[in-house]
Amino acid sequence: MWNGCYGRNCGKQRTLPTDVTPYHLHAQVSSSLKGSNIALFINCSISLSTGCLLILIIAFHYKDIRLFIIDHNQVDWRIAMTSHRVLVITLELLVCVIHPVGTYWEVGFHANSSSSAPLCVSNHHREALMDVELLLSVLMFLRLYLVHRAILLHSKVLLSASYRSIGSLNNINFTFRFVLKILMNKYPARTLLVFILFFWLTASWMLTLCERQTQATTGHMDTAMWLIAITFLTVGYGDVAPNTSCGKAVCLFTGVMGVACTAMLVAVVTKMLALNKGEKHVHFFMLDIQISKRIRHAAANVLRECWLLHRTNLTKGNRGEHRKHQRCLLEAIRVFRHLRLKQKKLRDYVSEMVDLPKMQMIMCDLSANWNNSYRELEQRILSMEQKLDELSRCFQQTSELLSQVLRHRNPEIR
Repeated sequence: MWNGCYGRNCGKQRTLPTDVTPYHLHAQVSSSLKGSNIALFINCSISLSTGCLLILIIAFHYKDIRLFIIDHNQVDWRIAMTSHRVLVITLELLVCVIHPVGTYWEVGFHANSSSSAPLCVSNHHREALMDVELLLSVLMFLRLYLVHRAILLHSKVLLSASYRSIGSLNNINFTFRFVLKILMNKYPARTLLVFILFFWLTASWMLTLCERQTQATTGHMDTAMWLIAITFLTVGYGDVAPNTSCGKAVCLFTGVMGVACTAMLVAVVTKMLALNKGEKHVHFFMLDIQISKRIRHAAANVLRECWLLHRTNLTKGNRGEHRKHQRCLLEAIRVFRHLRLKQKKLRDYVSEMVDLPKMQMIMCDLSANWNNSYRELEQRILSMEQKLDELSRCFQQTSELLSQVLRHRNPEIR
């Protein structure tokens, strides 16, 4: 079948080959109408879901404005409608309203066009519709910004009252970045694996949409998944390559994301293979014991070589044996110094590692001792006050007794 027109044949009417029978023509027309009906049904479903999504977004922002009014004790809702909020709502509605509508235009074109129209006009119109539908289909992926909102609103961090209360006391905003940090801290491998799989499928589908018009192998989902995988891993075998500018842009973005995810994967694996605090203490303790044993053996070798060299000097043996023991002594001293330096470095590293916990324990002990001393001092001061009160009472009683005795003996003193 001839699907285009060039040069002078553009104004001529379409002619059928001689081997095309009315039965074949009827089958082709019926299959084309069937495909158009299926595409129209899919587009109607997409339009219906887009309408539902717009209603849900408006409901979400309505709830957000209500919460803002309740938090700030305001009555008028127009106070919450700042320019930034209006801009955000408008952008979200514009992004979510984008969806392919080329099927509606194609059905209208078939209904309004006559059978005597030139074939080149129909082909140009069809190509324009396919370009517009491709652009709208790619722009539909901008709706993926809703994924981070769904993760934030359904996370246990935001639903937990204890998290919110402690976060409000520490002035922490519960954003998607905070939730992502918590997920990467608790489930690093699982979070990274889900992100990579989601990005792989999304980028493969985008590449399939971009390459579908070229009738190339990259227009199929399996080939697109293979190309995205080797681009993501920065391998690039060269067996397949994108043909359109849109496909090249998708592959370029995939390569950048592959490098970033590889760096994150290295960090996650490094964290998983790192020793924890207890394992480090055990490992360094055993290393210290082994080095201490080697130092004792090296010291024993130094003493032995010294004795052998001294015995050689006493017996006045040959010069070769004397030089041999001298070399052995110098080697033993070198090994002993090397092991001592290694032990010193190990202990310095261990002391640096435990300095902070050790200082914390020392400060806790000091504060406990200070509290105990303060309580003892308070008790002693109280006991001294009680004794002073008793002494003052005794002095008063003694003075009263003395005055009574003096009055009894000398009644004239009155």
